[in-house]
Amino acid sequence: MPAPMTSRFENALVFAARLHRQQRRKGSNVPYVSHLLAVAALVIEEGGDEDEAIAALLHDAIEDQGGPTARERIRCRFGERVTAIVEGCTDYQADSRPPWEERKRDYIAGIGEKSVSVRLVAAADKLHNARSILRDYRNLGEQVWQRFEGRKERTLWYYRAVADALASSGRTPLVDELDRVVGDIERLVSGEPGTSGPDG
Repeated sequence: MPAPMTSRFENALVFAARLHRQQRRKGSNVPYVSHLLAVAALVIEEGGDEDEAIAALLHDAIEDQGGPTARERIRCRFGERVTAIVEGCTDYQADSRPPWEERKRDYIAGIGEKSVSVRLVAAADKLHNARSILRDYRNLGEQVWQRFEGRKERTLWYYRAVADALASSGRTPLVDELDRVVGDIERLVSGEPGTSGPDG
């Protein structure tokens, strides 16, 4: 049984909420912290320890909220292991942002070399995102793809490639669920018999 969360996790909750205070989920007015809480919940429910749960709360901090400065703040507050997990979930950290497809291909290519902890947080992150895409596609239809830099084809490619790469690195209940949800999106988008369309 995992040890109970301590004040470090409580501090991380406040830190993450403040860090992402002005951020919203793509194409919506939903506060971004909702995603961070969902990813942390998936990690905890999967048996993740406190460092992994904290990293789940902070997994987008370096990428979205300050790069090296955010990294150093995380290191000082939560230690090297949490920082390493967050870095492993980050697809760029430099001041210059590489093109979308280059970043995504590099991220996918490196999944097999990531630690078990990084893959746990990454699977939880991508699973929550995929569930959100599936729900929003059912409600909004094709317009949902406009919120993504990769639009429809490349976004679908990315989630399938990540799911496959994680599965090749070691199947877990989270990875299996990610594979199922991505499959549901693919079938729904393609209009395969037995799937419900965007309107349900």
